[in-house]
This record gives sequence, C-alpha cells and structure tokens, in this order.
Amino acid sequence: MTDGTRGAVEAVDTVLAALADPTRRRLLELLAAQGEATATTLAEHLPVSRQAVVKHLAVLDGAGLVTGGRIGREVRYTVRPAALDATARWMASLAADWDRRLARIKHIAEAAERDARAADEP
Repeated sequence: MTDGTRGAVEAVDTVLAALADPTRRRLLELLAAQGEATATTLAEHLPVSRQAVVKHLAVLDGAGLVTGGRIGREVRYTVRPAALDATARWMASLAADWDRRLARIKHIAEAAERDARAADEP
C-alpha cells in the first residue's frame, strides 16, 4: 500500500469512527442546517452539556468534518464536506466492487443452470 493510499484509508477510518457516535452525527446535521453555530448554541439542541459538545466537535474537527473559527470570544463551527465526500466516494467504490462480484456470481450460476438443463434434455 502506498503512502497516499494508506493516508486515504486512515482518513476514511477516522471519518467513520467519528460518525459512529449518534451525538456527533446530530451535531453535523445541526451544523448543516444552520450553516455555522457555537458549541453553546449546539448544546441547546442536545441532551448533553456544552463541554461534551466541545469534545464531540474536537473529534469531528480531527476527522476533518468540521472547522472552528474564532470570532471575538466565540468559536463558530461549520461543516467541512471534503472528508465526507471522500468517504462517500470510497463507499461508492466499495459498493461497485461488490456489484461486479455479485454480477459475476450470477453469471456463473446462470451458466451452470443452463448447462444442467442442456444435460437433462434428450
């Protein structure tokens, strides 16, 4: 595996690990709907403390899914779609590989069925 491939796989792993938590998925949904928000604003919509929201946002930031920018005393977070787009492309590629494999299995099974029928004919 090349360094570039390894880096891409690690990035996908980090994104999937971040998205495994329902609170972090909800934070992404809120940010996508609002455009940008502070941890305090986001905490108002969740059953967790502001401090917990900040920790979840740090995980999302580490995965490249959000970014925080300081405006005065506030840190406003926004969604960064590039990491999510890369993960979606990886998943689509994986699905395409499986589709090809399943199509090949179907082709083999249909050929075997035709051969069996032909062998049974007088």
